[in-house]
Amino acid sequence: IVDEQHRFGVLQRGRVLELGRASVGKTPHVLVMTATPIPRTLALTVYGDLDVSLLDELPPGRTPVVTEVFRDTQRDKVYQLLRGAVEAGRQAYVVLPLVEESDKESMQSIRDATGTAEELAHGILHGLRVGLLHGKMSSDEKDCMMRAFIRHQVDVLVSTTVIEVGIDVPNATVMVVEHAERFGLSQLHQLRGRVGRGAHESSCYLVARFGQSEDAIRRLGVMERSTDGF
Repeated sequence: IVDEQHRFGVLQRGRVLELGRASVGKTPHVLVMTATPIPRTLALTVYGDLDVSLLDELPPGRTPVVTEVFRDTQRDKVYQLLRGAVEAGRQAYVVLPLVEESDKESMQSIRDATGTAEELAHGILHGLRVGLLHGKMSSDEKDCMMRAFIRHQVDVLVSTTVIEVGIDVPNATVMVVEHAERFGLSQLHQLRGRVGRGAHESSCYLVARFGQSEDAIRRLGVMERSTDGF
């Protein structure tokens, strides 16, 4: 069984099948699961001659996530909405594309998780408990931060895409994605899936710098209109 199969490469899955054949002398039964069927998943289904089971409904007690796109000039409004949810007892994620500030000329205007966590804690989210999570932290540090978030010792978790899969905190109802124009549709769909995991109404706010990119506007419009991974 391969869960979150879009995170695995073709060779990785092939290696698992080889291990199965080596141990039992024949190809094992295979079940692959994903909420985001990327082109590779679809090719695997067609050329691998797999049967398809489609779960097209939310688990009992869950409500659909409302997605809204905001320009980066509206950031203050987004964080006021986030603060309102936290003051009502909920929790929130803020996701950024970089761990820390980049020296590359093309990336200097891109917000990073480390700097943003500090800026929010001392600025618009002052008084809230802001945590930081990213891939450069040790496993112990990441586990410690996630446990603190699960126990509601942290109100707002500022993170990179390390939270994209496998995180289940029903009390988290707000997802803010900064520089949403820099993420693919699959990633945005997975990130949005971190909220709306309980009975409380949940929101996903996509904050973007559009510039001249009509494509980015069109892609994020799709996210606003649909919650269907297909």
